[in-house]
Amino acid sequence: MGGIRGYFDELQRTLVNLPEDNIQCVIEILADARINRQQIFIMGNGGSASTASHFVCDLAKNTRRQDLPNFRVIGLTDNMAIFSALANDEGYESVFAQQLASLLQPGDIVVAISASGNSPNVLRAVELANQMGATTVGFTGFNGGQLKSM
Repeated sequence: MGGIRGYFDELQRTLVNLPEDNIQCVIEILADARINRQQIFIMGNGGSASTASHFVCDLAKNTRRQDLPNFRVIGLTDNMAIFSALANDEGYESVFAQQLASLLQPGDIVVAISASGNSPNVLRAVELANQMGATTVGFTGFNGGQLKSM
């Protein structure tokens, strides 16, 4: 039983230290995107890809209300055919940026999930999104890596 208690204690310390102001800012960005019918793109690698897919599903389905427009959200990790074609032909570091190059409009939202904050394919996509006038949001762990400053 000591193991689970340690886990709960660590989880509680983590929750207490989350940056509430930053989280509120992301909520406002997403709420504005919903109202203004802006597209939201979400991406990540590995476990972060699963988190990205889950986030897409939650926004697309679990937030529907009669009095609000639906979120317009796309998971950049979810189309395995385009993902693997881009990885094969243009390199893994381009899989997200190349998808965004075809779809992104100024004012759209790009959410990047990276535990390390140093995934080259995520960084390249965020760089492109910033150049194209999108609003970018990063969810990272540890010290935030390079993504933190982007």
